[in-house]
Amino acid sequence: MKPTEEYIIRQPEKYQTMLLHIIAVVEKLVPDSQLLIKYGIPYFYYKKKPFCYLESNHKKEFVDVGFAKGFQLNKNQEFLIGENRNTVKSLRYFSLESINNKILESVIEETINLYN
Repeated sequence: MKPTEEYIIRQPEKYQTMLLHIIAVVEKLVPDSQLLIKYGIPYFYYKKKPFCYLESNHKKEFVDVGFAKGFQLNKNQEFLIGENRNTVKSLRYFSLESINNKILESVIEETINLYN
């Protein structure tokens, strides 16, 4: 079993469903991306560079979708959370129903354009 699969399987069902949904969206939009483990969490790579991570925060009950160049993004800033971070901004989801695919897709597309 791949380390990314192990990470997802170890999560409670609430987080598994959100993670699997987000992974499906990223893989649809960026088919040549690679999902690997970095710093103990799933990290998407594009052109051999990390661009997006997924982390389950059980204490605060959300999934964090962090974007490595988050502070370079111009769109959707009202949905991106910086919280004392210098480069990363993230989208946070507390349930599968809270995931707005249009916003998630827009942020992913803008992020990928920074790598082209």
